[in-house]
Amino acid sequence: MIGEKIENEKKDNEEIEIELLLEGINMKYGYDFKDYSRSYMKRRIQNRLSLDGLSNVSEMLHKMLYDKEFFNVVITDFSINVTEMFRDPSFYKAFRENVIPILKTYPFIRIWHAGCSTGEEVYSMAILLKEEGLYDRVQIYATDFNKVVLKKAKEGIYHIDDIKEYTYNYQKSGGRSSFSDYYVAQYDSVIFDSSLKKKITFAEHNLVTDGIFGEMHVIICRNVLIYFNNEMQNNVIKLFSDSLSNSCFLCLGSKENIKFTTSEENFEEVVNSEKIYRKKYKL
Repeated sequence: MIGEKIENEKKDNEEIEIELLLEGINMKYGYDFKDYSRSYMKRRIQNRLSLDGLSNVSEMLHKMLYDKEFFNVVITDFSINVTEMFRDPSFYKAFRENVIPILKTYPFIRIWHAGCSTGEEVYSMAILLKEEGLYDRVQIYATDFNKVVLKKAKEGIYHIDDIKEYTYNYQKSGGRSSFSDYYVAQYDSVIFDSSLKKKITFAEHNLVTDGIFGEMHVIICRNVLIYFNNEMQNNVIKLFSDSLSNSCFLCLGSKENIKFTTSEENFEEVVNSEKIYRKKYKL
């Protein structure tokens, strides 16, 4: 009983420390993580404690408040950076078949790639749009709250060891060319063709705290919402609904959906298995 009591007290103290850490980040640097999944935040915090040999969360908070470079490391830890070129090829195949024919009827296309991370999926969409003859009439806004990953996204430089998997994904997605046409290999890296960046604007945007991108034709935010709690997921879906033009498209990750959100009635399913939705037309 005594051991159990001590263990429960330790867990309670850790919860308090995590609350203080997140509040400290918000007060000092203006990043609000309170609506992120608590289990996700705990995993990232525990991982950083282990990597830096810190004894507890309070020690981590102290170091973060007085060391900006350490904070930049922590903020990168908290970012959702699991991505790859043509991730989930079936999504891109479904996008080609179900969304592209409608986009071809538009004179100009605005796409918001929210939570773009290091850019792999943004360049994937740029390649798809090029192959469909739409790239010259599109503007892509690629956003993330993390300056470090945005910098990498702008560079468009990735490790050559990943290219085999990316090539496989591209082929499975319905790619119509040779994937090697889109990049140049240099030593242990590949650099994607600068022409793919011509219509991409990279910018900071925080889905938790920032406002709408108005009059979008497509919003892509895949595998980001799973890291938010239910309230934040609801808020972000509303943000997307408010940012989309009538009859335009929202694309989420395979484990995400709009069910049970206040904006559910604003959308209809286009491809349920790939979580592609279309905003209903409203007068």
